[in-house]
Amino acid sequence: MRILYVAMKYDYGRRNQGPSFEHYNFYDCLRQMGHDIVYFDFMTLMQEHGRSWMNTRLMEVAKLEKPDLMFTVLFTDEFDAPVLRGVTEDLGVISVNWFCDDHWRFERYSRLWAPCFQWVVTTAESALPKYAQIGYRNVIKSQWACNTFLYRRMNLPLEYDVTFVGQPYGQRRKVIEQLRHAGITVSTWGQGWDEGRASQDEMIKIFNTSRINLNLTASYGANADGVQEAASRKKHPLRRLLERIPLATAWRGGTIGCEQSSPASEPDHPTVRERAGDSTEQIKGRNFEVPGTGGFLLTQHAAHLEDYYEPGREVVSFHSTEEMIEKVHYYLAHDAERTAIAEAGYQRTLSNHTYQQRFNDIFSQIGLGEQTASAQGDKPFVAGQTQEVR
Repeated sequence: MRILYVAMKYDYGRRNQGPSFEHYNFYDCLRQMGHDIVYFDFMTLMQEHGRSWMNTRLMEVAKLEKPDLMFTVLFTDEFDAPVLRGVTEDLGVISVNWFCDDHWRFERYSRLWAPCFQWVVTTAESALPKYAQIGYRNVIKSQWACNTFLYRRMNLPLEYDVTFVGQPYGQRRKVIEQLRHAGITVSTWGQGWDEGRASQDEMIKIFNTSRINLNLTASYGANADGVQEAASRKKHPLRRLLERIPLATAWRGGTIGCEQSSPASEPDHPTVRERAGDSTEQIKGRNFEVPGTGGFLLTQHAAHLEDYYEPGREVVSFHSTEEMIEKVHYYLAHDAERTAIAEAGYQRTLSNHTYQQRFNDIFSQIGLGEQTASAQGDKPFVAGQTQEVR
């Protein structure tokens, strides 16, 4: 396919922080699968030319390139709603947006923007009834995965006992301190730790050379010790956002499916339902990336984790700090058992949890069928071409 790929190339739009999660996982996998990519890095274009120019440019590119699909990963309110809707309504291009934060940002964000797209993808089981409540039907429940074109087993000697890669928000710093007070050597990387950020290649090597890779699953906005969402994400002018989103529709096969009124009094904080009804522990990309490199994963439990891995056989989970410390001691002392679990997790990831498989499923559900080289049996993959929009 020819895909108009609309997402940030750099982490949170900051070039000095290197490529984004979307770039390493979504873009790289789609290209490696053989799709031709028209790369629309909206944040860089907006920073260089302004918001209005960037929105106009998106419609120009969609008209000129005539893509088979527009795949979008939104950030905040960089786009005008009529522009996003117009790609499908005026140009007939299938549009799908992957919402990353439905566990904690549905009420104040996702529900406002979903009607701008023909299809949306969510990783949050808890969001499905919420989409149904607003009348939006074209929701695809998917999940994070492992880009096996990039993440790989390296067969390197073990170097670390316990490692954690991620920012120290919420209770994370306290958790690491508790491990260290229990006599466990823990190495940490990420913005906010003394060791600083690890590059993508360094991170993959860390996963490969750690006896235990620790994953903490609390989402940023839902459990940040009072730190507001705006601390790490640009706080959007909500009033302007609401004014730009008119009565919206969702599609299924061209049939109008809903009409949503504009929520003029949308509060700039989580609703009571979000605070009380949603678990703050969510499945993360790490849940698939670490096993995808052959690493041993010790993860804080998250809802529905057992739908993807068998706890105790393919990954190991914990529910409390005490249980975490106990399991760290146990698996550091039982090499053979730890290695067997890592191998089982690796095989399950390759069999069921690659982004190639996720995208094939999404494409099938939106009527594009299986569009990848995987349908060619043992023939080698031929990566697609990339055209960056200027």
